Amino acid sequence: MKSPLLLFITLVLVLAGSCPCPAAARDGKPNVIVIYADDLGWGDLGCYGSPTISTPHLNRMAAQGMRFTDFYSAAEVCTPSRAALLTGRYPVRNGMCHETYRVLRRNSKGGLPKSEVTLASVLKQQGYRTGCVGKWHLGHLKEHLPPNHGFEEYFGMPFSNDMMPAPDAPKGREKMFFEDTSLWRTPLIRGLDVIEEKPDQRQLTKRYTEESLKFIEKNKDQPFFLYLAHTFPHVPLFASEAFKDRSRAGLYGDVVEEIDWSVGQILDGLVRLGIDNNTLVVFSSDNGPWTLFDSHGGSAGPLREGKGSTWEGGMRVPGIFWWPSRIASGITRHETASTMDVFTTVTKLAGATPPQDRVIDGRDIAPLLFGSDRSPSDDPFFYYRGPDLYAVRIGLWKAHFITRSSYGPDKPAPHDPPLLFHLGEDPGERWDRAAKYPEVIERMRQAVAKHRANLVPAASQLIETE
Repeated sequence: MKSPLLLFITLVLVLAGSCPCPAAARDGKPNVIVIYADDLGWGDLGCYGSPTISTPHLNRMAAQGMRFTDFYSAAEVCTPSRAALLTGRYPVRNGMCHETYRVLRRNSKGGLPKSEVTLASVLKQQGYRTGCVGKWHLGHLKEHLPPNHGFEEYFGMPFSNDMMPAPDAPKGREKMFFEDTSLWRTPLIRGLDVIEEKPDQRQLTKRYTEESLKFIEKNKDQPFFLYLAHTFPHVPLFASEAFKDRSRAGLYGDVVEEIDWSVGQILDGLVRLGIDNNTLVVFSSDNGPWTLFDSHGGSAGPLREGKGSTWEGGMRVPGIFWWPSRIASGITRHETASTMDVFTTVTKLAGATPPQDRVIDGRDIAPLLFGSDRSPSDDPFFYYRGPDLYAVRIGLWKAHFITRSSYGPDKPAPHDPPLLFHLGEDPGERWDRAAKYPEVIERMRQAVAKHRANLVPAASQLIETE
């Protein structure tokens, strides 16, 4: 008969073999979830000051993590902003922008070039399981879909939900207010194949959430990267019956509150599985609100304009980071950061090195996330509209070299000297200070000159059509 000590040692070894330590199996690599809304405004969440839209789960995410007040998308519309998030590069570097064709269309032949290195590709090489759920909008042909850019699984729509209206749908601007889901035919794809020609868009947020939870559950014992890119609140707006007519902010509020519910489901799922302390969750939006659509568009709060412009309302977006074991709770950061920084930061957290054969514009903001006093806020941030540089921000100063409204008939208006605004005193960009601060203008010019010195614009991928 074995001694009690030997039996105890045998039992410990058996248990150790059947329940491997997650930390040891992962080599310190965190799970990463990026949740990306479409056309959500800076002022559309309770934690960013919305007086009418209820977002308790995103409020909780901010209260338990870190909220950035000066967080930016790298572009003012869908396609280029998504390219920047996934590659850490300004879209002008990879051709995912154009001065006239703002985004990829349903008949576009182009897409994110195969030569681009996505965050999914980097993490897959580090042993991560990679999944994409939701709106892609980086090319609808099979060679451009997520499985050909590092994602092992994909479930979602190839482009915006308004791009395939039925022949009998209303035309022009009014079509966006038409709430008959049967008149919208944007397909639903799994992997590389269309599985539904015209899915019920009222169910999209719920279905995306269910797919995301399945992916998390399936991969809970190994590092994973999930990119959950919601279709909404891009117009036309649809909410499920559980959320319809629930918000004080009307249908737009219903849609945002369902996205908030989805975030709550993801966070609660991580806690339930016991992997919340090893998971970084990032929430943001691809650009500002589509204010062109009145009550069906969102709010940029005190910021000027919205989607389609390089004014603050077009590119400053919510930025919330949550990681219970690493990010202190209840922190608000006022330093400048952007979606491109997610690429570099996550790459390094996973133990990888950002690509060395190309310019990566994203910075490592781990010092900001984990409490270091070092602030990168004086690094310039450049505002592009298509391939053209319109503005630059350094610290609290922003200079506009070109201005243009979001979707108006006006043409680009160049400024020499550039318009100059102090975003601390004037977040609404109303008071031009250029005459009073010529030394700031000179600093801005030097930053732009240095940026352009190593900039090689790529040929646009957005102009070829079938």
